[in-house]
Amino acid sequence: MKIITTPQTRAVAELTLHNAISILKRQVDESEFEIYSRDEVDLLIKSINYKSYNEKFILNSLNSNQEIEAEFFDAGHIIGSAGIFFAVNGIKIFFTGDINLSSQTLLSGANLPSEKVDILITETTYGATDSSEINNWEKEVERFSSSINKVINNGGSVLIPVFALGKLQEMLATIWLQMQRNKITGVDIYTGGIGNKINRIYDYNRYVVNRNETELMLSDIPQKNLNELNDFDDLFKFPSIVLASSGMMVESTNSFMLAKRWLQKKDSAIFTVGYMDPSTPGSIIASARKGDKIQLTDREKKTEVKCSIKNFRFSAHSKREELLSLVKKLNPDKVVLIHGDKEAINWMGASILKKYPGKKVYAAENFKEIMFD
Repeated sequence: MKIITTPQTRAVAELTLHNAISILKRQVDESEFEIYSRDEVDLLIKSINYKSYNEKFILNSLNSNQEIEAEFFDAGHIIGSAGIFFAVNGIKIFFTGDINLSSQTLLSGANLPSEKVDILITETTYGATDSSEINNWEKEVERFSSSINKVINNGGSVLIPVFALGKLQEMLATIWLQMQRNKITGVDIYTGGIGNKINRIYDYNRYVVNRNETELMLSDIPQKNLNELNDFDDLFKFPSIVLASSGMMVESTNSFMLAKRWLQKKDSAIFTVGYMDPSTPGSIIASARKGDKIQLTDREKKTEVKCSIKNFRFSAHSKREELLSLVKKLNPDKVVLIHGDKEAINWMGASILKKYPGKKVYAAENFKEIMFD
């Protein structure tokens, strides 16, 4: 088996796989489940062949000696994310992966092939989401900054659960730049863990990916280390902003443990900045308001919500109209819809057929082969 990624994805994989070993060793009984070793991770990473964006390369077909031409395009989702273009036997295929055509604070949006494709395979994450419910990034930054100031000026601290990859870097850059522009009051920013190592990948690659703010070095932003705190209560002695993983406040993570303390602090706030799976504690907190009594897990007691809770959408995925624009831009004869719930796929399929008559649309299903007409 061959693994081919962008150089940035290879660097992220090395960090996250080694980090996963540390997490598994804390959570898994090794007498019942064998955890892969660090040597095995190193061997895997060495086996990854990497190709830069817009560097054409050749794949060999598994079933014949036929060559497949391939090329990565920056998907604008997180560092290293890529759509991939294939050309085989005169047929051109583009697979979007997770794609973001809009600009975030750091990443500036996806690149696309300049030529017509025969088959487009596209994600549909926001297919069922009315785009009027999603502010553009700049407007959401304004709302976010104003809300942070209200908490800080009242003497409180703000907890922002983030994914260590992607969301931490975007939120850290957003907060720091808003502080530099006097849009957010200057206070201590706390981060920690593997996210700080991923910051360095963003810094190192700032000139080779589609990047805004190329002069901004995340590692140079003044940050205090959460993991060096002896007592989390120190976070409330003075107003502060805390970026803690995991993004969905999964049990036993920093954000989960901190959230339990934050819920008891009437002047402080928890701000969510992304999607929350309904099965996670993050979803319970995101849906709560002051005065509610919530139970984060089966093992936790019910607790009254005393802090403020606000939800923001800083999406790394394209809006549904942007996904439709891919069909216009790439003009495929066939479109395969993936990576979305039933409602998302249905909206995308119906909209494509209405807007672009003559296109053939297919909904992918697990373990089912698509037979093209």
